[in-house]
Amino acid sequence: MRQVVLDTETTGMRVEDGNRIIEIGCIEMINRRITNKHFHVYLNPDRDVEAGAQAVHGITAEFLKDKPRFAEIVDELMAFVSGAELIIHNAPFDLAYIHAEFALTKRAWKDMSAYCAIIDTLQMARRMHAGQRNNLDALCKRYGVDHSKREHHGALLDADLLAQVYLAMTGGQSSFFDTTETTTTTVTQSAQTVLSSGRQALFVLKADQAELAEHDRYLELLKKKGQCVWE
Repeated sequence: MRQVVLDTETTGMRVEDGNRIIEIGCIEMINRRITNKHFHVYLNPDRDVEAGAQAVHGITAEFLKDKPRFAEIVDELMAFVSGAELIIHNAPFDLAYIHAEFALTKRAWKDMSAYCAIIDTLQMARRMHAGQRNNLDALCKRYGVDHSKREHHGALLDADLLAQVYLAMTGGQSSFFDTTETTTTTVTQSAQTVLSSGRQALFVLKADQAELAEHDRYLELLKKKGQCVWE
């Protein structure tokens, strides 16, 4: 099962005002394991970044001047996400921006749901935690996901946090950044290596003779009742 967790950052809150996508981050999961494959790009929106949005993500129009435009990376993006189950927090927001960008390419792109199954973790959280705050920060706190590195919103970082939250909400937890080296060397660690690193040896306390004798006595009692299946 291939899933892709996607997040975007934009020039402002309302797509109806002509705001654009300026960052896309995607993280791949295979069979509920976060892999080392990801898609990440900053985009030139050909417009200013609203002050309120910049305060959230810290990305300036000056920084984006030499970045590619959405039309230049759309094929690579769609090759990465197509056929996967796409996991987004507040999916209508991100999808509205992606569909607006599709339209600006002047190509015959369909609705994203034609290429991917969509899971909205905000809707999931609202069903599971009705009446509570269910933004990403609140969910990180609720599920014990470390978001201390999150000084600003960032698409790739938020996609990783969302992946961990989603796995915790549905039964397990991991992190893209836990499986990625901070050096420039290529990452070839297996998931087993990552899980084993730093794990302390367990102390094994064996049963003593009195405890073994009590165990045997209990098994004999079960045998008399015809219920012993452990011998």
